[in-house]
Amino acid sequence: MGTSNEHAPLTERVEQLLDGGLPLTIVAAGDPVLRRGTEPYEGQLGPALLARFVEALRVTMRAAPGVGLAAPQVGVELRIAVIEDPAPVPEEVRLARGRMPQPFRVLVNPAYEPVGDARAAFFEGCLSVPGWQAVVARPAAVRLTGQDEHGQALDEVFEGWPARIVQHETDHLDGVLYLDRAEPRSLSSNLAMAERWTQPTPQEAARALGFELP
Repeated sequence: MGTSNEHAPLTERVEQLLDGGLPLTIVAAGDPVLRRGTEPYEGQLGPALLARFVEALRVTMRAAPGVGLAAPQVGVELRIAVIEDPAPVPEEVRLARGRMPQPFRVLVNPAYEPVGDARAAFFEGCLSVPGWQAVVARPAAVRLTGQDEHGQALDEVFEGWPARIVQHETDHLDGVLYLDRAEPRSLSSNLAMAERWTQPTPQEAARALGFELP
């Protein structure tokens, strides 16, 4: 924890950001803020400003729309992210991807580690890389640790699609984009996704585009 003077520049930047109205502007790939990593949250914003910032992340994520948003995606280098997934998908997609509804959650100082050796590969997109998707192989289950916005400890195992979401958002906090982990040959425009790759799994895309799945 530092003094208020040490945190004044960050506080002022966040206040100015929020005063600009909602939803916030989402930073696109190529902006250094997405690559610098983040500093642990240690009370820099104070409870009231943190609550405003979390609400801004929620509004911005829903407006995009997306299932997660990390602080660097709105230009703030703090280790904070939010997730929420109503999972409005067909039953066969839900079963194939393990996509279950997730309530709104705030992740503060999150970190993850794989649980077991199983990996799952599916197309992913990102609000900071608009217009494109690619297949990413990730651990099928992870243990996520950290805190919530109230400082309560978080230690939980996520599986299926929720595991993918928390890995994607935590990666943002480390300066990692999903493209860094993606199969390059799978990169597809949103138009190609809509026309060709709407199947529950990427097996057909792997055969047609020439890449391997785990």
